[in-house]
Amino acid sequence: MIARAYTVAFQGVEARQVEVQCAVAPGMPAFSIVGLPDKAVSEARDRVRTALGSMAIALPSKRITINLSPADLPKEGSHFDLPIAMALLAALEIIPKDAVEAMVALGELSLDGTLVPVIGALPAAMAAAEQERGLVCPKGCGAEAAWVGNTQVIAPASLGDVVRHFTGQNPLEPAKPGEVTLHDSSRDLRDVKGQERAKRALEIAAAGRHHLMFVGTPGSGKSMLAARLPGLLPPLSPLEALETSMIHSLSGLLDEGGISRTRPFREPHHTASMAAIIGGGRGAKPGEVSLAHNGVLFMDELPEFQRTVLETLRQPIETGEVMVSRANAHVKYPCKFMLIAAANPCKCGYMSDPERACAKVPMCGQDYLGKISGPLMDRFDMRIDVPPVSYTDLDLPCDGDTSAQVRRRVTTARAVQDQRYEDHPDVRSNADAAGEALMEIATPDTEARALLQQAAERFKLSARGYHRMLRVARTIADLDGDAIVRTPHLAEALSYRLPGSNAG
Repeated sequence: MIARAYTVAFQGVEARQVEVQCAVAPGMPAFSIVGLPDKAVSEARDRVRTALGSMAIALPSKRITINLSPADLPKEGSHFDLPIAMALLAALEIIPKDAVEAMVALGELSLDGTLVPVIGALPAAMAAAEQERGLVCPKGCGAEAAWVGNTQVIAPASLGDVVRHFTGQNPLEPAKPGEVTLHDSSRDLRDVKGQERAKRALEIAAAGRHHLMFVGTPGSGKSMLAARLPGLLPPLSPLEALETSMIHSLSGLLDEGGISRTRPFREPHHTASMAAIIGGGRGAKPGEVSLAHNGVLFMDELPEFQRTVLETLRQPIETGEVMVSRANAHVKYPCKFMLIAAANPCKCGYMSDPERACAKVPMCGQDYLGKISGPLMDRFDMRIDVPPVSYTDLDLPCDGDTSAQVRRRVTTARAVQDQRYEDHPDVRSNADAAGEALMEIATPDTEARALLQQAAERFKLSARGYHRMLRVARTIADLDGDAIVRTPHLAEALSYRLPGSNAG
């Protein structure tokens, strides 16, 4: 007798359908699982057997075979426990076969039959909706999965609840979505004393999703400025929130099934490995660049990161996606992030201060920032020198705009871009514009065009640098409410492209 249940296997954010076939046939008593299972899936037979035993359900003295189809697709994770148990219960005619086949299931079993939450409930619910099936998942995952509104989500607390639901003894109510959260940052831009030019650059970067690099002496406020960026960004759109939450679901980062509208802000330490930044490890999990999708990746002490790690950022910055290639996995993750970096001007950090600089000036600065390759440096739309703040300025009262005021201007500029790129589905902000889309929206007037040509010739701008400067100028014009890129916009964009010691 053969029964079927359905579950998913994760390949990146994609949830591929897996058919769990259960055959109970005469022969030597055995319980085997085939279909390229990993160790966690192979051990499911012991968890399932013990969980059924706790419910006073004894397995027959027959040969039980579980086949996970397609057989050539690697199966990883403990979420196969529940579909295996459901297929077995259907084969034993304890629950109806047709009801089981109408659902996608995932969940880990405890030895007493309790269902343990697993990662990936949101992508699994998306896959179930595409297959026009319902979803059965542990109670702790129900609120997360229920965000996919066009599929029924049943969230039992135990295997016993599953049996009682499918036999009609105690039908369960569909799960309800968790709360939508929007965390207001307690860090206000007004707390930063001085640094008006850096604040302006931060506002422009937030408005156009431009990559920004701060270079300055220790204690000048680089990290303080970056930490206030989340308070300047508009909330995630519904589509962006779903995209981001799917990645976080695979990493187990969703809090009690709630979907967050706050843009991610990831700040890995400079000792992080390539697998931590780009993705990889067991199961090719998403890295920091993907966890920062639709948000911010802040890399403090940029030259201190491993050179190989920094170089792997070049392609994700350009394409907005990363391919994690391993011997047994080739997984693609989205990673449209805003890169904010901070660095000291040299190893000692005081190259610009004659009284505190080391004896190796200026070679120490060239060697230190030389750890960042030219192609990677060229990918920063804006590079800002952050000078030290005088201690006398620290006693002055807070002035300037608050984060809320800046966020309103940024939100208005983003709304203009949303309307502008309605016919370009791959473009969401000025930083994404390329080709015809860029030429349509960033064509400068006559005077600005002359300035642009002079700057390109004098500073030997690469094609990438030329286009990035145009994008920044377009964002500045958006903040000014101007439909045309004019000379002041382009001049300001050029000043951010070639600041001080970073020019060239």
